[in-house]
Amino acid sequence: MSQSLVTMSYIVATILFILSLSGLSNQETARRGNYYGMLGMAIAIGATALSSAVSSYVMLLIALTIGGTIGAKAAIKVEMTQMPELVAIMHSLVGLAAILVGFANFMDTGTLSGVEKSIHEIEIYVGILIGAVTFSGSVIAFGKLSERISGKPLLLPHRHLLNLGLLAIAIFLGNWFLNAAQNDGGTLALLLMTAVALAFGIHMVMAIGGADMPVVVSMLNSYSGWSAAATGFMLSNDLLIVTGALVGSSGAILSYIMCRAMNRRFLSVIAGGFGTVSSGEAAEIVGDIQTIETQEVAKLLMEAKNIMIIPGYGMAVAQAQHTVYEITKLLRSKGKKVGFGIHPVAGRMPGHMNVLLAEAKVPYDIVFEMDEINSDWADVQVSIVIGANDIVNPSALTDPSSPIAGMPVLECWKSDATIVLKRSMASGYAGVGNPLFVEENTRMLFGDANTMLQGVLKALQY
Repeated sequence: MSQSLVTMSYIVATILFILSLSGLSNQETARRGNYYGMLGMAIAIGATALSSAVSSYVMLLIALTIGGTIGAKAAIKVEMTQMPELVAIMHSLVGLAAILVGFANFMDTGTLSGVEKSIHEIEIYVGILIGAVTFSGSVIAFGKLSERISGKPLLLPHRHLLNLGLLAIAIFLGNWFLNAAQNDGGTLALLLMTAVALAFGIHMVMAIGGADMPVVVSMLNSYSGWSAAATGFMLSNDLLIVTGALVGSSGAILSYIMCRAMNRRFLSVIAGGFGTVSSGEAAEIVGDIQTIETQEVAKLLMEAKNIMIIPGYGMAVAQAQHTVYEITKLLRSKGKKVGFGIHPVAGRMPGHMNVLLAEAKVPYDIVFEMDEINSDWADVQVSIVIGANDIVNPSALTDPSSPIAGMPVLECWKSDATIVLKRSMASGYAGVGNPLFVEENTRMLFGDANTMLQGVLKALQY
């Protein structure tokens, strides 16, 4: 394939990637956005495979087979509850690719000299730096999201000074590397910088609390984009540069939007996450819980006119979204007003609950963001909280010493009655107790969410 045709294919792929991002910004067009992205990637891979940049089709075929097999297996076998950690580990692969490409470029001395050689060395250094931070940070995020590592922040003494120290070392090593590389050296400096960047990625994500993990996933998505862009510069591949910039900028914008919705500063999240700025321990929850049975829940729902459902990670674990939709259809057929309230950080990655509800075919027009409904709770007769904790915790607004103090939450306790479905009284992912459970108008329905909701559905049908 001629270079001009390759360039034209890359332009078409870029346009499709832009259309994909545009489509993914809205629930109604998300499916179309996915198709645009898939088509764009197919064109990009095909054009690259047929270009003069490929010298060994055997190696290319082996790589495509391995990657395609892993991707297909993950798509088929990974449950929706495992999507956050899958996204995190995929980000780590992008970072690892940037590291490997960087070292391969460094070992291939080529024919560059003077300013061109210096620029290429800067590309290599920055690419490996971003890639190493992305790789180690994503691996730690995977561990936290899969609960192999505790979700509580690891706060080392003088951690901010430690981060500044690592940054200073990276700058010093960069100067050393550039000077040594002029004489075909710099291997030691590059290896030391890689170790420093890996340590920085580990420390950065370990210091972030569980409640901030959706922001971390979005942030790592941005990092993986910049890693891809850096790889594009090293390989002189325009499509990788543009695609990486699209992913990096969109991830950064999403991180900013989520932080703003949570009343958080992006830098404060990166510096340590929830639980790092509170004045002390969260207040102890005192009071008696009141339980309820499925038949009583059905009775309350039949008597209510306005019902709001708040899904959380527990709904994903129980795979209860389809039962929720059946209940929603039945109630709406009886003239009830039913809506869904989505918190920006519900679940463990951006849009986690929206994807689950879309999978169950819940209509988009009854799914609302927190800002759209938080002033209307007084008009709600029954609110149902399914496996959520931190996003409906009143202490975020009332207890300055709470680790989640200042975080906007769904104020469901203002409705006439609140029903909370949980397996137990265990705290949420942020490890914070919830006084909602002992509110006078709260009733606890303990057990597997899907089993309990099936009981409610059965009672509603009779």
